[in-house]
Amino acid sequence: MTWRATVLTIFPEMLPGPLAYSLAGKALRAGLWRFETVDIRDFARDKHRSIDDAPFGGGPGMVMRPDVLDAAVAGAHGVGPVILLSPRGERLDQQRVRLLAAGAGVTLICGRFEGVDERVLEARAISEVSLGDFVLSGGEPAAIALIDACIRLVPGVVGRAETLAEESFAEGLLEYPQYTRPQRWQGRAVPEVLASGDHRRIRDWRRAEAERLTHERRPDLWKRYCAAQQRDGTCDGDTDLEVNG
Repeated sequence: MTWRATVLTIFPEMLPGPLAYSLAGKALRAGLWRFETVDIRDFARDKHRSIDDAPFGGGPGMVMRPDVLDAAVAGAHGVGPVILLSPRGERLDQQRVRLLAAGAGVTLICGRFEGVDERVLEARAISEVSLGDFVLSGGEPAAIALIDACIRLVPGVVGRAETLAEESFAEGLLEYPQYTRPQRWQGRAVPEVLASGDHRRIRDWRRAEAERLTHERRPDLWKRYCAAQQRDGTCDGDTDLEVNG
């Protein structure tokens, strides 16, 4: 079955956007995944195609109507879990991306206004996912990011499968530093070990660098990595990581 992304939005012209280019676009044209948009306004019940109304209890902004959104979800006939892109959702991470990419696809709702009527989320068991602790004008950019992350894991999209195994988060670590020609640039040399031809040393250096960067930049990831590796006592921030350059 071809992996499929269905996006419900009031701005279908914003999509597929970047997904039409590079690896994602090439894979889309090759039929490795499918993409479709659903205009939520097509399911409005009045001549003005209204999809929102004032919030009960007062307050600024407007709220997306449950009857309209429910009809849009039903009419979309999407596959996979139905997800609302929302700043109050669970943080998207690579583990969840892997689960979504391994399924039949995903149906995404791009939020707008002050939010979506809670009742439709409850009635349809719609989960909420966030890219991070910040607010966007709408869910479309977040939907693009989520889909792009999933597509890269669809078989055949990335030419060399081993590339995926060495990326950031693949083993719970950030990726090690990368270098290319020229070997010396503006007085800065490529680490000697990378030009040594000794594959074991290179592998050890890359692992140590990945651990160092994760420890320094993402203490939260480092603690999880330590727990997975059963490295008790190495997650308190004072670990001395040895890196041979």
